Amino acid sequence: MKSTKLLLFLMLLGILKISAQNTALTGSVVDALSNDPIAGARLKLEGTAYIKVSSPDGSFSFDDSSLESAAYILEVSKPGYTVMRIPINLISGQLKQLGQIPIQLDLMKEQIQLATISLSESELSEDQGGTDNIAGLLHASRDVFLNAAAFDFSSTFFKPRGLGSEYGTVSINGLEMNKFFDGKPQWSNWGGLNDLQRNQIFAKGLLPGETTFGGLAGNTNILMRASQYSRNAKVSYAAANRSYKGRIMATYSSGEKPGGWWYALGLARRFASEAYIDGTLYDANSFFISIEKKLNNIHSINFTGFYTPNSRGKSSANTQEVFNLNGRKYNSFWGFQDGEIRNSRIKEVREPILMLNHFWKLSEKIKLNNNIAYQFGSTGSSHFDFGGTRLVNQSDEQQSFIGGGSNPDPSYYQKLPSYFLRFSDNQNYEAAYRAQREFQTNGQIDWLDLYKANASSLINGGNATYVIAEDKVQDKLFSANSILTASINSSLLINAKLKFSHLDSENFSEVKDLLGGTGYLDVDFFSQGDRAQSDLLNPNRIARLEERFKYNFKWKATSADAFINAIIRTQKWDSYAALNLSQTNYQREGLYKNGNFPDNSLGDSEALEFTDYGVKAGTVWKITGRHLLELNAAYLTKAPALKNSFSNSRQNNNVVDGIKSEHIYSADGSYIYRSSFLKARLTGYFTQINDATEISFYYADGLSGLGRNSTTAFVQEVLTGIDKQHFGLEMGAEVQITSTLKLKTAIAVGQFIYNNNPDLKLTSDDFIEAQDYGESKLKNYRIAGGPQRVGQIGFEYRDPNYWWFGTSLNYFSHAFADVSPLARTANFATDSDGMPLLNYDENIARDLLKQEQFDDYFLLNAVGGKSWRIKDYYIGFFMSINNILDELYKTGGFEQSRNANFRTLNSDREREQPVFGSKYWYGTGASYYGNVYIRF
Repeated sequence: MKSTKLLLFLMLLGILKISAQNTALTGSVVDALSNDPIAGARLKLEGTAYIKVSSPDGSFSFDDSSLESAAYILEVSKPGYTVMRIPINLISGQLKQLGQIPIQLDLMKEQIQLATISLSESELSEDQGGTDNIAGLLHASRDVFLNAAAFDFSSTFFKPRGLGSEYGTVSINGLEMNKFFDGKPQWSNWGGLNDLQRNQIFAKGLLPGETTFGGLAGNTNILMRASQYSRNAKVSYAAANRSYKGRIMATYSSGEKPGGWWYALGLARRFASEAYIDGTLYDANSFFISIEKKLNNIHSINFTGFYTPNSRGKSSANTQEVFNLNGRKYNSFWGFQDGEIRNSRIKEVREPILMLNHFWKLSEKIKLNNNIAYQFGSTGSSHFDFGGTRLVNQSDEQQSFIGGGSNPDPSYYQKLPSYFLRFSDNQNYEAAYRAQREFQTNGQIDWLDLYKANASSLINGGNATYVIAEDKVQDKLFSANSILTASINSSLLINAKLKFSHLDSENFSEVKDLLGGTGYLDVDFFSQGDRAQSDLLNPNRIARLEERFKYNFKWKATSADAFINAIIRTQKWDSYAALNLSQTNYQREGLYKNGNFPDNSLGDSEALEFTDYGVKAGTVWKITGRHLLELNAAYLTKAPALKNSFSNSRQNNNVVDGIKSEHIYSADGSYIYRSSFLKARLTGYFTQINDATEISFYYADGLSGLGRNSTTAFVQEVLTGIDKQHFGLEMGAEVQITSTLKLKTAIAVGQFIYNNNPDLKLTSDDFIEAQDYGESKLKNYRIAGGPQRVGQIGFEYRDPNYWWFGTSLNYFSHAFADVSPLARTANFATDSDGMPLLNYDENIARDLLKQEQFDDYFLLNAVGGKSWRIKDYYIGFFMSINNILDELYKTGGFEQSRNANFRTLNSDREREQPVFGSKYWYGTGASYYGNVYIRF
């Protein structure tokens, strides 16, 4: 008995001795109002590599044997909460217990963040001719300038440093969401789940993330893991007048349940029969579930699934003539059918995402996160097809096609007044007046007329003349990765990842609505014989409802990559170096034998392979606690997007000649000042992107060298070897005037230009060989896509009684229309016979080709809100009003490429009202977003 007691006593002494050898820091993070534990809070000992994340019960522990005796600042942060910086002193060999650390909800920041998520998911980019909204990448940032870019600047499609979202990375639970097709995240795949997206880790600019090497425009990892949500339930209703009119959302997270279980649920609906732009419906539902099981102290498994089916009506870009006649809200894509609004161009997204996450704590210093995801479903974009015909057998055994309809778009150029005034010596004023009256009175799609036309064709033994076709994509995407995090010592942290993705993508056109007809003859009305056939293996096919026609092919894409990032943190320096290696493979498989390309459309294409690499490095020099200098640099190559790798994927297997990866180098430098009174950042940056490729589709008139009696064709424009240069300054600052009043300002001055003259080729089913038009003289033209200079001044007031108000005045300038590359080639001065145009005037040509710069403008925005605690309930509201003064401004536009040479363009510009003027999108007028909620 005595020996047993002695043994226990010696063991206790041993444990105490071991414990006493380590310097340690423990505590727990709780909500300041509810006292509930907060999971997923990040705790960082500034000046070291030590970063911890609070466990589901809110607890944390720094107990590394290399933790030194010293004075530290412990930074505690969590999205939606105010940041705390706590000074602490650690003594060698002693345990310091902080107990509970209560952190306050940053209600204003939380509501602005949720509103920004709503903005980024609703301001979708596909209608904007390549302009895309990058707000979703930025709203998790605490940076003053990036906050302004996310909330106040994004409605104008401003892009920090001129970079689109294809140069950033969005991940969910460590799995990258950027698409193979265009390199961009599909925001609507997780739209409507705002309250479940608050837990985010953001790295700005060139910085690598914890789970990804990243690109040039920052990276965001959205944590949608069950254990990272605090226990609560929330119901909210939002009203707006932008892309949707209303949103209902309900979420519930359980917190930890007996047996180590957590779960979280979310439901939402967004809707509008007609939003701000005429005829733009919005119909979206969202479903979310996440379940996590803690198997033991080493392993946890999390399942997350979400499905956000949505449909939205698109809006048209309009010429100045159309705007003058029908205003900023006019949209030519819709009309009334049986008294209901019907939009002919509907974008539908139905792509569920399922993911499984394994969290493995190998040791106190090493963690491994294994993830797999599967995404499937379809996206579709509808439009009119009005080339319906019937087959006629001639007496000489030849076949012909009779029929075809006129373009039903009410803003089609032949229906506008300018068309009847296009000839200066033969202007038909009466017809122009009738066209104007008709357009202003009945300037929408006449659905009844289309049904009547198909009924008439059916009576006469024909097929449908008009149908609604849908371009569909059915993707099956599998992704897997393993992410390693290793704290080597108090100064060195290693992040590494292995990743694999494989895509099987079916792409086809489908008959969505026969508009009263019984079938649609699947031929090209503008061709004859075999060339008219979409599929020579099934000639003269009659396509029925929901059957494929026009084109049908598959894409296969695979990528594998690895990255490693070493981070060194000391009292004076925070530095990193990162390396990335990847391989990407693309291949097309044609399922139709196209009549225009019988030898190069069916079966497999050439396999494309791109091997890429990237290197990044950066450092922060903490001169003092208030003054910091930051430098970042990167060199990387980037595989072209799938859509830019095949010149005409709908009809043939042709790959882009000389396709190669982009070569990119970039650097930035910042001066940062931070104190309790003033926080500021001034950054200068430079980025060079070489060897980019872009493909466009349009109808061109005035082409030379076709070798046939025509100068017109529907073409694919292939622009290769594009070099782009982005440089400028950005600044953000906030001044804490009092404990409740803060002033803020943000400025960006950039220049984003084409830096060379890329090569331009045209392909088409109207000519067999690609037409090489040589260099397109684009050097020093501005890259279109939002304003390149912006400024803001504003203030925020936060009352201790949980109400707040803020306003900002925002200035925008140097936004440009997208230019036509074809009009900047030798074709512009060349006649149809290949000879120089006789009436070509260099001075006039210079004026014709001058890039259009949009007018400068100011936008006044305001936000405000209030919250109350009533026993265990939290009730609040938030309101934002944008463009209070109802300013009219253009968000984007492009030159029509139809006038491809000097003669046709000059003739059009000389008219009082050009027939083929540039087309524009306009910003939303005075708009609001309001949200009320109850949390319990």
